[in-house]
Amino acid sequence: MIKQRKKEMNKSTYIILGVFALILTLNACKVGKDYQRPHLELPDKYRDEIDAADSVGIGNIYWKDFFVDSTLQTIIDSAIVYNYDMRKALKNIQIADQQVMYARAQFLPEIQGTVASMNRQFRSRDFYTGATAKWYEEKGRTPPENMFMYTPQNISGITLSWEADIWGKIRRQNESALAQYLQTYEARKLLQTQLVANVAEGYYNLLMLDAQLEVARRNLQLTDSTLRIVRLQRDAGQVTSLAIQQTESQRLAAQSLIPQLERQVVIQENGLRALAGQLPDSIKRDAALTDFLIEDSVTAGVPLYMVSHRPDVRASELALRAANAEVGVAQAYRYPTLTLDATGGVNSMLPRNWVNIPGSLFGGIIGSLTQPIFQRRQLKTDFEVAKLERDKAELDFQQTVLDAINEVTNTLITIKKLQEEYDIAERRVEVAQLGIRQAGLLFKSGLATYLEVITAQQNTIDSELELVSLRQQLLIARVELYRALGGGWQG
Repeated sequence: MIKQRKKEMNKSTYIILGVFALILTLNACKVGKDYQRPHLELPDKYRDEIDAADSVGIGNIYWKDFFVDSTLQTIIDSAIVYNYDMRKALKNIQIADQQVMYARAQFLPEIQGTVASMNRQFRSRDFYTGATAKWYEEKGRTPPENMFMYTPQNISGITLSWEADIWGKIRRQNESALAQYLQTYEARKLLQTQLVANVAEGYYNLLMLDAQLEVARRNLQLTDSTLRIVRLQRDAGQVTSLAIQQTESQRLAAQSLIPQLERQVVIQENGLRALAGQLPDSIKRDAALTDFLIEDSVTAGVPLYMVSHRPDVRASELALRAANAEVGVAQAYRYPTLTLDATGGVNSMLPRNWVNIPGSLFGGIIGSLTQPIFQRRQLKTDFEVAKLERDKAELDFQQTVLDAINEVTNTLITIKKLQEEYDIAERRVEVAQLGIRQAGLLFKSGLATYLEVITAQQNTIDSELELVSLRQQLLIARVELYRALGGGWQG
């Protein structure tokens, strides 16, 4: 009898070892293709750009080195920490982190414990068997014919269920979860690059409004001076009251520009503080728009580096990685599933024997290999859709790369042409300022009319305002290039 039991135990051991050997062998199988970056048609350099001496470009510069103004740095620092979109992006990262940990846990068995379970089933005389006599003996009663106690059970135990990853389904799920997790990081980087650019552009716009406000006030003083001269000439009988009216109209036009610019200054200050997650208030600043140097040239680097550095391009490629992994997951669902279930604990008919060890011990193990046969084409449809989604993700990736290269190229040509416009505008301001000085001298000498003075003043203020605007556009274009190259998230 003992030898027979040993034989049965050895046979069970061999079976278990054989099952594990089969699992290890099948575990080497993995469906789906490993990710490979698709071929990208990338130029060696951007359009109309000479060969870059630096293959990296300004996109690799830390934002505090790119924006050296202390006030601007303070606003950007506050925006990165307190901006609500940035704070939500951090929450998205934490959510994705939880999903990655869940995906990794799928390699482990599922364990459930039953602390206490009491099962009472009742039957009647036409049932195929009789009452549980031992239960009634314990109670000192005679079993009734109807609704007698059939199955009294008191159970405490542990159930374990484990799915062997024989086709790499769980590994592919982990690949997908990890890619989506990294996507949230890239999304945060992308948000930060845009946030840094928006703050910088808003700050430069604020300095432009300051400069335009200074031009408007200076022009108002100039028109006040002209109006005084015209009044003296009218009193002397040299001009009529029409000259007073025309000059006064010019002065009111110059004066009305001031509250317009002051309103825009307040709105811009509020907008900057909102980006930084702060309530509306003024922004203390000591810098002027003219304090910022405009470089003659900037380095964009090579397109290949931009593709591996820009957050939206990286996020798009990670989406492709995730979609590629999902193809393997969908394919694995079409193959057999190997699961092992084990259970053990204590089980007794009578409550007093519930934890009577070893008399109440029980255990069991079940292994199953399940193959889906017909599910109304659901698995095949899921697999084909997953492949199509992967193809769509590849197209999205290529489109993102193309858009990024176009954006950098357009920004480079914008900087180049804005610089040409700025040089022309500088010359125009010089000519206009010379013209207003000459018009003033001639007017005082009686060789020019008040209309010529008004025209000269209008030309001067228009040219000065345009010069200030072009300087701001140049600074913003440089910021846009920095953002387009993926700069702003470092640090």
